[in-house]
Amino acid sequence: MSSTDTTHRTRTEETPFERNNLLKFLIPSALGVGLFLIPFQIGDTINIGMGFMADGLKALLDGALPAIAVIVLVLSVLATTWIKLTHPRWAEKGVMRDMFHVGPVWFGMRILGAAFALMTFFQFGPEFVTASFTGGVMLNDLAPVLLTFFFFAALLLPFLVEFGFMEFIGSLVRKPFRVIFNLPGRSAIDATASWMGSGTVGVLITTQQYEKGFYNRREASVIATNFSIVSIAFSLLITSFVDLNHMFIQFYFTVVVAGLIAAVIVPRLPPLSRKPDTYYEPVGCQLAEKRTEEMGLLRYSLTQAVRRAERAPGPRELARNALFNVADIFLALLPLVFAIGTVALILAEFTPLFTWLSYPMVPVLELLRIPEAQAAAPATLVGFADMFLPAVLATNIESELTRFVIACLSLTQLIYMSEIGALILKSKIPLKLWELIVIFLLRTAITLPIIAFMAHTFFF
Repeated sequence: MSSTDTTHRTRTEETPFERNNLLKFLIPSALGVGLFLIPFQIGDTINIGMGFMADGLKALLDGALPAIAVIVLVLSVLATTWIKLTHPRWAEKGVMRDMFHVGPVWFGMRILGAAFALMTFFQFGPEFVTASFTGGVMLNDLAPVLLTFFFFAALLLPFLVEFGFMEFIGSLVRKPFRVIFNLPGRSAIDATASWMGSGTVGVLITTQQYEKGFYNRREASVIATNFSIVSIAFSLLITSFVDLNHMFIQFYFTVVVAGLIAAVIVPRLPPLSRKPDTYYEPVGCQLAEKRTEEMGLLRYSLTQAVRRAERAPGPRELARNALFNVADIFLALLPLVFAIGTVALILAEFTPLFTWLSYPMVPVLELLRIPEAQAAAPATLVGFADMFLPAVLATNIESELTRFVIACLSLTQLIYMSEIGALILKSKIPLKLWELIVIFLLRTAITLPIIAFMAHTFFF
């Protein structure tokens, strides 16, 4: 190491709160917190800043978003095909290689997603694809939300993760998160971003942190499957849909309690407990959580944050990374979400698969004294296909207690193949489909009795 580097490091350690460095941490981090972690109300809508921006873009583009989604999905297939055939030099390394040099299964998924979108948009082909509650849900309801939400998430996430805020909070809450969840403190940000904003944002943060060496394989797997709870805004939508607006506080309190208990138990069971504590090989471990005892916790946390802000990318690199993130999400992730989501909805709506699978749940619900157990049973498992399906099934149930239990359960199961599941499978986080199924069932088995107990004991 050169004497200049040594001098710079010594000066940084002695004066970590130099004004420019402190502002480089404070201003972007405050912007990130304001955009992702603080909900506020405009009119009758409660959302985070980024959510309002996404809603504004959605309103601006209005009915054009389904057509834009079709164009993006078709472009993904065309670009992937052309690059696979011509092998241009610029696509042979780095992000572009990861984006377009995919295996036959993932390429097939892109083709399937584009085909489903074209059939739904132009209304040709089998009805089970083009129906309003299968392909229509994906193209007209989910795709516009994902396009606008992911666009702003990819552009604005650096304010939350690149300028020291993760290091600051991670250092502050390191001990309780290690003791309770056996996770690094910075995972608190994933949980908060998910609760206040969107579970998809939480998964995006987790994926980026894993690929940058801040989470190991076990930690990334645990965080993605246990902390990516749906947002407060979506929770309000669910309670409204099942006619439980008057019980929102009780509802969300139950979801948080059951979710936290599951987050303590599930990671200590296979398959998550068997994930190795090894890091993503191209980067290795980049996390340093040790703290010298002579330095106070707050000062240490602030020091870590300022040092991270010093190393933050410049404006040009941030813009470049953000554009690559947007391209990766639109061209690689959206086709996968569309393909998997449509297939899951077809299985849920046009086959008796989930009804058959739910037969063992009837005696369980009866044991828990849940009224209308026969009608409620399919709703306990159909959430694996899509997070909104349990609420749809619950609208036909008369018992308010049963609707309450189903709605709470649907938000604590977390693994929805139309969104979170597809995100995880697309990412480099080492989770397979069968593992997601097991985790979904474990979360169901753990949270259902807790929700039923709280409903019977405190609210009904």
